[in-house]
Amino acid sequence: MGNLFLLFTLIVRMTPLISVAIPMYRIIGQMGIMDTKLALVLVYTSISIPFVIWMMIGFFDHLPKELDESARVDGRGMLGSFVRIVLPISLPGIATTSIFSLMLSWNDFLFALLLTGTSAKTVPVGISEFLTAYNLDLGPMTAAATLFSLPVMLFSFFMQKYIVRGMTMGAVKE
Repeated sequence: MGNLFLLFTLIVRMTPLISVAIPMYRIIGQMGIMDTKLALVLVYTSISIPFVIWMMIGFFDHLPKELDESARVDGRGMLGSFVRIVLPISLPGIATTSIFSLMLSWNDFLFALLLTGTSAKTVPVGISEFLTAYNLDLGPMTAAATLFSLPVMLFSFFMQKYIVRGMTMGAVKE
């Protein structure tokens, strides 16, 4: 059953986003949340979930099962074992996955253009408005693109220690 679920999430992840754009547009329209931030959060979350599942499954598979078992023997339940033992060890994987997931949503243009008008317009859509049929404002467009990339660079900078710890976690055998 678990392998079937993983296969399903892989198929969902491999589906081109353009093929679900019109159904997403209709669903968001029927829900009455067109041109809202909630619509973008829902769409980007649903797009990111298969990616997050695949990244975290790969990370959780490499964690020693003995840690979880020893916490259970010491009297922790499944939730307590997960929160106190597994979750702190998996912070590098969570940090790496969050950076990639943020970048997938942050740089999206298709759904932001399709689902927003004026109220919830994202930066990529706003930057594209510097290009018109009669004019190309390269100076303001470049400045906006630079400011647009700063939050992701800062987030990656602060999460770097977790990424390095995650990459070197399995490097040394005892």
